[in-house]
Amino acid sequence: MSALAREPVPDASLATRLHARIARDGPLTVEEFMQACLSDEVAGVYASRQPIGGKGDFITSPEISQIFGELVGLWAVAVWQSMGEPSRVTVAEFGPGRGILMADASRAWRGVPKFRDSVSVALIETSPVMVETQRKTLKDAGVPLRWYAALDAVPEGPLVMLANEFIDALPIRQFIRRGEAWRERLIASDGRGGFTFIDGEAEDEGRYLPQAVPEDAILERRPLAHTLMRELGRRANRAPLAALMVDYGHVESGFGDTLQAVRGHRFADVLANPGAADLSSHVDFADLKREAVAAGLMTHGPMPQGEFLLKLGLAGRRKRLLQRATPTQAEAIASGAARLVDPRQMGVLFKALALTSAGLPPPPPFGHQHFALS
Repeated sequence: MSALAREPVPDASLATRLHARIARDGPLTVEEFMQACLSDEVAGVYASRQPIGGKGDFITSPEISQIFGELVGLWAVAVWQSMGEPSRVTVAEFGPGRGILMADASRAWRGVPKFRDSVSVALIETSPVMVETQRKTLKDAGVPLRWYAALDAVPEGPLVMLANEFIDALPIRQFIRRGEAWRERLIASDGRGGFTFIDGEAEDEGRYLPQAVPEDAILERRPLAHTLMRELGRRANRAPLAALMVDYGHVESGFGDTLQAVRGHRFADVLANPGAADLSSHVDFADLKREAVAAGLMTHGPMPQGEFLLKLGLAGRRKRLLQRATPTQAEAIASGAARLVDPRQMGVLFKALALTSAGLPPPPPFGHQHFALS
């Protein structure tokens, strides 16, 4: 084994360890690179620090306005009611961030004692740093809390799943069209201490990708999202299930490189400083729906986030909050709510997709039932 391929010491930088891995095993897929940058136990974005919030890399809807978590919390109540109000129901959140969404949701549940007595919360989280933050945020949640590394560890039974800005962070694979064939985009060392994209073999995947496409077209696939759809479908065959996914992305499948890096609320070079920036890519909602349908789930939406929140009662809740707010609080309430629904900000780029088990009615606001935060 060469010196470059020698197993690095544990405290080596992530870039150093990735270069050693490439020297030993060959170029990385984009999926493998993303996985390392986000989840490496020592230097991954989520494992080593707190990337969410004003002092982090990006900010999410629950951090912008408490109304988001309150409405999502009441959405969970509505779908529980559509299940027949089972005496035990789990609300599972994927990628709970700093726990803000669940804190706001659990506060909204105080007005629904029967649901509050029935619910337990499962937080799907792999980062010890994030778990510690969530514990502090949710210390007064008033409902049973449990942490799990994966959905398959969550006990069976009626389930309401929440995922806000979770799917976009699941690693992707990228394929690029060269001539008459698909090639997979890989990441190699550039010989100068950095990383570069190269073309690799697409192996069997190329046979299942569309063929009549332009030269250099890039197609993205998200294997872990497909795995998640299959697990949700499996559970939906055994007990009532409803899932809500809110994320940024496109309604129809298409071509293009959507991989991006954000560091300190600014866009950064995707390949520079692995582990120092958050990596994500646009969610292909059409692909999610295809996989969900194949898994036996009913799909609803996607609906633009602004429309989704307004139909759930954002305007009424904003009005009530403003009635008892100080001038400073009122400005924050109004600007935060506007940011969530403004088409020029998060109102259109972000979308809500709901999935349900067969037999359940469309959840609000995808059906015709009236719903508003009381």
